[in-house]
Formats: sequence, C-alpha cells, structure tokens
Amino acid sequence: MLYRIPQLMGKGRPVSVLFTGEEGERSSLLYCELIQRARSGESFMIKNQGCKVGAYVLGETENAPVDYYFKSGRYDNTDAASRAVFTLHRLDLKQHSIKISPYSGGDFDVLILFLKPASAMRLIQACTYMKGKPVEFKTGGIASICSDCTACPAQGNTGISLGCKGSRKHSNYPDEELPVGIPSRLAGEIETALGKIPGTLS
Repeated sequence: MLYRIPQLMGKGRPVSVLFTGEEGERSSLLYCELIQRARSGESFMIKNQGCKVGAYVLGETENAPVDYYFKSGRYDNTDAASRAVFTLHRLDLKQHSIKISPYSGGDFDVLILFLKPASAMRLIQACTYMKGKPVEFKTGGIASICSDCTACPAQGNTGISLGCKGSRKHSNYPDEELPVGIPSRLAGEIETALGKIPGTLS
C-alpha cells in the first residue's frame, strides 16, 4: 500500500492502470478522458477507446497517425510528423484489456498522477535518492497520457510529461499540472525515498 506517493497529488486520486487478460469493453471516450474520470472515482475495463492516437500507442491498431498530426498543423511537413509518431513509446497489447481505476492499494502496472511542479520535483528527487541517477525523459508535447505516462512507464521508466493539446483539451486538467506515470517496479523505492528526502522548505 502506498501512502506518500498519493499525497503528492493536490486534487483527486492517482490512477491505477493494470494490463489484464480479462474481457474489456469498447469505450467511445478517449483514453485521457478515462484516466481523468478514474481520478475522480470511476473505474473502467476497456479493450478499445475512442482516440486514434491512443489506439496506435496502446496497441489497438498498427495505423500510425502521421496524417492526423500533419493535417492538424502540428508539424511543418509529413517527414516531421512521421518522425514524431515513430518515436512515441508504444505497447503491444492487442490481446489484452486495460483496467483503469482510482488507486486503492491494489496491484497496478502503471500509476498516473497529476502534479504541480513542486510535487513533481519531489517525485523526481525520490527517483534519484537511491542511486543519484537523474531521471531522463523525452516528450514532444503529443500523446502525453497514453505514450509519455502509460507506455513509457509500462516499459520500466518513470514518464514525465508537460501534457499535450489533446489531453488538456478533452480532459481539462489544469495548466499548472504535470502528468506523471510511475512503473510498479519503482513505486516502492519512490515511496521509501519520499519518507527520507528533505522537505522543500526545511
């Protein structure tokens, strides 16, 4: 059971993401919308969701959203859009469902939090407490919740994002929050470190 990590969030609860062989449903909601609803107490078991970028990142389809990103005006040319898409973290989960729920102490593969910068700083400090190795992350400002904060941590690394246009537009988390994804393998270490590192004002 984690106690200190959930306390980093100012509003709502961390969201547990668990990959499972159970039967999931098709949801018309975007993945980032499902995550926000879980933050407020709802739970879901999904096989598919309503975002074409999320579908590519979460392994629902092999259709890369290059044209979508180019036509949206996000990139100067198709080569740039292609390069951005093919550097996204992705999952191979075609045979799996995803259980999304507010964290209540159970098992998870990824824990997603929405943090103000000072809390994100403390989480990064906790990540570096044991070995002193800086947290490295990459983000292009796209696919923040699905790629940066789900697929990246599912592959074993803490994912830190500045958000993306889609997730901020459709799920309405505040400008001052940063989404962060923690892999289960690092959660215990981070939890312990948060109890040992100095306070911000101490």
